[in-house]
Amino acid sequence: MARTGNGIMTIQTRPETGQAPPPTKTILRALAGETRPVPPIWMMRQAGRYLPEYRATRAQAGDFLSLCYNSDLAAEVTLQPIRRYGFDAAILFADILLLPQALGMDLWFVTGEGPRLSTITDKASFAALGGKDDIHDTLAPVYETVRILSRELPGETTLIGFAGAPWTVATYMIAGRGTPDQGPAHALKSENRELFRALIDRLTDSTIEYLSRQIEAGAEVAKIFDSWAGSLTGADFQDFVVAPCRRITRALKQRYPGIPVTGFPREAGEKYAGFARQTGVDCVALDNSVDPVWAAKHVQVDGCVQGNLAASHMVTGGAALVKQTRAIVAALSGGPHIFNLGHGITPDADPDNVHLMIDTVRSGFRGWP
Repeated sequence: MARTGNGIMTIQTRPETGQAPPPTKTILRALAGETRPVPPIWMMRQAGRYLPEYRATRAQAGDFLSLCYNSDLAAEVTLQPIRRYGFDAAILFADILLLPQALGMDLWFVTGEGPRLSTITDKASFAALGGKDDIHDTLAPVYETVRILSRELPGETTLIGFAGAPWTVATYMIAGRGTPDQGPAHALKSENRELFRALIDRLTDSTIEYLSRQIEAGAEVAKIFDSWAGSLTGADFQDFVVAPCRRITRALKQRYPGIPVTGFPREAGEKYAGFARQTGVDCVALDNSVDPVWAAKHVQVDGCVQGNLAASHMVTGGAALVKQTRAIVAALSGGPHIFNLGHGITPDADPDNVHLMIDTVRSGFRGWP
């Protein structure tokens, strides 16, 4: 891709064919539908508390939000797992709740408990939110982080930008925190569907603008995390998971032809089947509850899949890690696949187990019992 004077991404074409040249980076080749002999690898939350170098940098920043908004330090922690492990992709270090903060909500983190926000519960609190064009001053440091990374990453490493999906972000905005069952969001959806739809629409519009700026700054892939998709069923899943993802994906592809998009409707179960066709995403990320043999038959038929080793293996390691890694690679070897975890790596993970996972994938299983 090339960048015009106004920052808009365009696709360079080959004069003899008028077609875009094939991608060279392994992640981009998989996202384009190529079956690789060895699947490319990256890991959700690969920059995080399991790494001592991350903990040192976070201490230097002072707190989590300060780290997110310090472009140099956010770029540093994004680069740390690339230096240590040589992953095929780096994912921007940020947080899905920076967007509601940019819309005007209060956001803070409680040590050991997680994020807290002011809440959206009625028309007055919704009316106080900013619009899609009001977010960029707050999020400017995030875009600068992307620009730094686009300069400093190794040439073979793909840069992934991301945002939370509207449903998942809305659950935090309504409850003011994470909840085990997303109950407050479900209640508002039932009691005031008009207001709830308005919030989803505001988030969808804002997410399009947020991801667009990331792409203009240098992100090569956009990923949409819908961590709580599995708590929606029936028409609600279509209305509040599929439809926003489809609208975001279409808008990004209209603005930046050729940009790959990955969707992660976590815990969607059988609804993973057909998700790529319904939304237009180039890749569907799978949680670790999904049988990879089933996924090969029902999800991978529509394009690239990502996943889906259980994050617990990064804690326990050993023969079970090797066995399950082998099984996933084998099951998904007939189509485009990006190896990853089924959710983010946890703070208690052993960094050596990440090496074991990578070596198992890349060694072709040579030398393992």
